Amino acid sequence: MELAFLLRKVGSQVVWITNQRSEEKNDVTYSLEHKMLSHGVQVLPARGQEAINTALKADLVILNTAVAGKWLDPVLKDHVPQVLPKILWWIHEMRGHYFKLEFVKHLPLVAGAMIDSHTTAEYWKTRTHDRLKIQMPQTYVVHLGNSKELMEVAEDNVARRVLREHIRESLGVQSEDLLFAIINSVSRGKGQDLFLQAFYQSFQLIQQSKLKVPTMHAVVVGSDINAQTKFEAQLREFVMKNGIQDRVHFVNKTLAVAPYLAAIDVLVQNSQARGECFGRITIEAMSFKLPVLGTAAGGTTEIVLDGSTGLLHPAGKEGVASLAKNIVRLASHVEQRVAMGKKGYDRVKERFMEHHMADRIAVVLKEVLQKSREHSHS
Repeated sequence: MELAFLLRKVGSQVVWITNQRSEEKNDVTYSLEHKMLSHGVQVLPARGQEAINTALKADLVILNTAVAGKWLDPVLKDHVPQVLPKILWWIHEMRGHYFKLEFVKHLPLVAGAMIDSHTTAEYWKTRTHDRLKIQMPQTYVVHLGNSKELMEVAEDNVARRVLREHIRESLGVQSEDLLFAIINSVSRGKGQDLFLQAFYQSFQLIQQSKLKVPTMHAVVVGSDINAQTKFEAQLREFVMKNGIQDRVHFVNKTLAVAPYLAAIDVLVQNSQARGECFGRITIEAMSFKLPVLGTAAGGTTEIVLDGSTGLLHPAGKEGVASLAKNIVRLASHVEQRVAMGKKGYDRVKERFMEHHMADRIAVVLKEVLQKSREHSHS
């Protein structure tokens, strides 16, 4: 959607072809579709001749996410070979289950692939070759950037203060309390369980060292009160078992992250295994001058400068003790929190703004469009 709006700003005609079934729509999808329509982006269902005709006459087709590959044959049918040379495949995932031929069998034949981090691009190159025996097309790495709307809130001191007070009041925490938050969908791969273990261990470290720190709270944003998973039930059980229910707050998933970024003091990006492909929430937090405690994996290592804009710890169970120590370190050194947050903000302004992302994508689009035109003339 973000790229669609950037293309609209420079006069491009943009059509959004969605595989969303009408019976699956909810308030979120209705809101997103309305936003696209208000920006002049036409929305079409993937099934039907209109979708095929649109893809055939388009100058460029952007395939969004690895999973979208499995829709090519059902949607375009016999026309797939005609469309492949003008596809730019934008990949955001790096979990192992995405490496299936049904998803990516057409990957070697598209005009190019665009991936959010160097770490993920290298992983896709190696994994597709070793596991699937296929070759990646020309691959471009494009780091993402913060939207102007988010930056306006982040840089508005009055708005931040109002949001901070509102969210803290809703959580029942005091203005002087210290909030560590993880903002992500609640799942084992995002590491909320290990974060809560580290948070609990940090209390023990503080007691052992007899440190004086502000009252600490952990905030888990990304819960689902309507369909609580077994994993989330285990998280809540851990909290109750260890008697920290007055210090841990579960918040339902939301697209509006700015209020929570304004309310917290430290972001924890605890994605496990190979980490995040990029981790948009990380640069969003840095725009609010928040230090980041992140796993030393995936795109996080290309965003967070260890010891400067935040602190990195190993992924997996072996990272729990390190994360606990880092929580204590930032809890007991306010000057480090402030300094890291300021450096993180400066880093965002230098390389993770919307115009940085737009410039990077523009270079890719020019090359891919040129390649597509050359193919059509050959």
